[in-house]
Amino acid sequence: MSTATDRRVPGDAAVDDAVAPPGGGPSRDALAEMRNPQRSRAVTDIVARVVMWGAFLVAVVPLVWILGTVVAKGVHMLTSSTWWTGNQRNINSDDFGGGARHAIEGTLQMVGVTALIAVPIGVLTAVYLVEYGRGPLARMISFTVDILSGIPSIVAALFIYAVWVTTFGIGRSGFAASLALVLLMIPVVVRSTEEMLKLVPNELREAAYALGVPKWVTVVKVVLRTAFSGIITGVLLGIARVMGETAPLLILAPYTKNFQRDLFNGNFPTLPMMINQDRGDYALATAAERMWGAALTLILLVLLLNIIGRAIAHLGSVKK
Repeated sequence: MSTATDRRVPGDAAVDDAVAPPGGGPSRDALAEMRNPQRSRAVTDIVARVVMWGAFLVAVVPLVWILGTVVAKGVHMLTSSTWWTGNQRNINSDDFGGGARHAIEGTLQMVGVTALIAVPIGVLTAVYLVEYGRGPLARMISFTVDILSGIPSIVAALFIYAVWVTTFGIGRSGFAASLALVLLMIPVVVRSTEEMLKLVPNELREAAYALGVPKWVTVVKVVLRTAFSGIITGVLLGIARVMGETAPLLILAPYTKNFQRDLFNGNFPTLPMMINQDRGDYALATAAERMWGAALTLILLVLLLNIIGRAIAHLGSVKK
């Protein structure tokens, strides 16, 4: 004799739920999801896209607003020829005119010295940690880099002031500020280079070792060349990190309106300090224009260095 269970239609969700064991078994929603997985994935994809685009807009809208404000208020100064050839000597807060060449040269000189010191130290440290580092020394170096990554710029400036000025008795200068910027740039270069070196496939190293190539030659000729593009990106991130810093300059390199090309002697002109100098007289239209012009010039310098770095990375990368 047939029963109600025998006469039920397979796949009928209502009947399945009605005859499901009271102690367990999949629910109606679970069965529907198992029977229609494409719909579930489509809903998840739509939600992820909405969240992604929302986060993108949250990040881009303030950026566009800031850039638009700086360009609108500072482009007037950049169109003047004296802006790229002159300085601010004998230019008072309420005077028109003057240029930013002294600050542009000072910023590039200071950042160049900073990169010259920080990049070799950062890259070599990353190579040691990835290729050679084992044991307590490697852990201590990695811990030190983590500490440097989190210190505020004012702390780095005060440390250099305590050692350079107070202990050794050497006066404040652009080079002293460069030393503080080195402390801020090294951890960025180390961590970015370290990640790029880890992305190099081990098969490349093993192939070089199988051919009898020494390890140091493998690191220089294979590993570093393969990760060259990523290393350049890390260096650019470090430069962008320190180019706009103000705290080390306030403490170690007071601003001057004159041309100054000696990093080891006296006050030093930089764009961040030029912005800070005019900020105090922001109520005056002339000072406000110079402040926004200096800010836009600093942004353009960072952009130009990034473009140059990308070109170098593209030309120096390994061709497939």
